[in-house]
Amino acid sequence: MSETKKTVYMSFSTDVIHAGHTSIIQKAAQLGELTIGMLTDDVVSSYKRFPVLKFEERVKILESIKGVSKVIPQKSLSYAENLRALKPDFVVHGDNWKTGFQQPIRIEVLEVLNEYGGQLVEYPYSDNNEDYEALELSQREQLSMPDIRRGRLKRLLEMKPLVSVIEAHSGITGLIAEKTTILKDGETRQFDAMWSSSLCDSTSKGKPDIELLDMSKRLQIIDEIMDVTTKPIIVDADTGGLTEHFVYNIRTLERMGVSAVIIEDKTGLKKNSLFGTEVEQTQDSIENFSAKIAAGKAALKTKDFFLIARIESLILERGMDDALERAFAYVKAGANGIMIHSRRKDPNEIFEFCEKFRAEDKSTPLVVVPSSFNTVTEEEFAKRGVNIVIYANQLTRSGFPAMQKVAESILTNQRAKEADDMCMSIKEILTLIPEDY
Repeated sequence: MSETKKTVYMSFSTDVIHAGHTSIIQKAAQLGELTIGMLTDDVVSSYKRFPVLKFEERVKILESIKGVSKVIPQKSLSYAENLRALKPDFVVHGDNWKTGFQQPIRIEVLEVLNEYGGQLVEYPYSDNNEDYEALELSQREQLSMPDIRRGRLKRLLEMKPLVSVIEAHSGITGLIAEKTTILKDGETRQFDAMWSSSLCDSTSKGKPDIELLDMSKRLQIIDEIMDVTTKPIIVDADTGGLTEHFVYNIRTLERMGVSAVIIEDKTGLKKNSLFGTEVEQTQDSIENFSAKIAAGKAALKTKDFFLIARIESLILERGMDDALERAFAYVKAGANGIMIHSRRKDPNEIFEFCEKFRAEDKSTPLVVVPSSFNTVTEEEFAKRGVNIVIYANQLTRSGFPAMQKVAESILTNQRAKEADDMCMSIKEILTLIPEDY
């Protein structure tokens, strides 16, 4: 009687296969029948660049490689679920995960294998830096192309319960939004998209937040961010301005590769919403704003671009019924999403709006900007039916106090030594910039 063939398990995320991948696959296949766990799109996008190819396409590539018996989904960075279900004799991996963010995953794999007597086989990790950098550059260029970048927000909303967005107002803040990753509870986390804020753009230029910075200046900032990043961008377009101007601006944003624009239902000189009724602010009529939404939608050329309507009723204390009436009217006019805003620290009115909106509309994306009601977690928002959370000004608000503190330290001590502990090293800054690796 012949000996039962051994079983082998590997995990993959890549959508570009190179010689190093095929080499380790061949070695794994020599150990036994090889099953590959392909990380799903949402898992890949949570810890590294968004996959150029969708999950199904990546599966087909791996299935076509000699030595691969089958490919199954791996629904988290953790191998535990698949290992306990399959109980493979061997898990194969390169030895590059002994340090870095994958180290805890490796430790968990060893613990699970120990439960039933499985074995971890690690092969020396050979990294041809020139080939790797060429592949990374190629993939980064693909992801930054307007037609590919534009549709990524839509894909994220389809595959994730909640999309996390942080503001960026320059190339370097865009790189921070792009590259910041943390490991927590066995999972890696990063921001899904970037928010181009009129407040932050104006503040970075030392200008008041009254739509003083014209759209051409805003477009230049967005272009600078897009030039060095790949993640989708949502643009704060204030009121959208005159409808006749808005239809041209939204078409320009779409052509650039922006994924969404948010316009608010106010008129006249723009005042920051967090002032509420402390300053004079005028809300547009439902009819006028719906007409602006319809005109914007008619100007678009693709189905990937989102026009999101921001409702100011709660800010202006017009009441919940007014907010809901406007929300349903704006969706009917063609809005792809609704942003509901509040300046209260208590999130109850936001929760009430979400509950009542979701009672009638199960699918239209809901957006919140928790600048005031900042104690609510993303998990809680998702449970309430929220789809997009935007951290709209935190990088700007944190940056200025830090710079001021450094400037005061240099003045106080008449040298820079004491300020060094408050500063990132030049080397660390340069590693954010791809061409300076």
